[in-house]
Amino acid sequence: MTTKNKKGFTIIEVVLVLAIAGLIFLMVFIALPALQRSQRNTQREDDLARIITGVNNYQTNNNGKVPFREGATGTELATFVQRYIDKNCKTVKTVTTTNGSGDSATTQSWTTFESCGDSNEFRDPQGNIYKIASGGKAVTTTGSGDSTSTTAGKDVANLVAEESFLGFYNATCGDEGHANGGTGDRDVAVFMKLEGGAIACNDNH
Repeated sequence: MTTKNKKGFTIIEVVLVLAIAGLIFLMVFIALPALQRSQRNTQREDDLARIITGVNNYQTNNNGKVPFREGATGTELATFVQRYIDKNCKTVKTVTTTNGSGDSATTQSWTTFESCGDSNEFRDPQGNIYKIASGGKAVTTTGSGDSTSTTAGKDVANLVAEESFLGFYNATCGDEGHANGGTGDRDVAVFMKLEGGAIACNDNH
């Protein structure tokens, strides 16, 4: 009578399998949040493009005017959003954010909404309702006569808040966080801060 030896896994084989499984789990654990963040930022950039489309439609219906003109009120920006972005957004409110501290602190007033329904057209991918504000004109002229000087562009990185759109007129997209001067008041550039801190921009050119 003969007996057969049953061959099992050796300790080395078990450890090797566990190590491979752990490595796969670690890779998924690290890569998944980055992938999700990238998908959310892609959605934000799509929403930014929707804002520019809304601006173009607004200009078509308002003789070339822009919703981000100098001194644009919260009511005007709210009307722009309600007519051209998301008709479900109803109650308007104003919020103020401050970036930085001391002498370098910058304060910005934003128009936002109490409710935008379930359309998600004016919501950040993480669920919060977007804010929107006018940054005014990106080309500034000071003085007169021989002492006239023009500054074409603005650094806006410290003005842009998360889950927010900040629009400029007479502006085009420059390097990250900078609004270049445009060729006229109909040129519009809109900025937003992505997850991770990068600044995205889209313009109507």
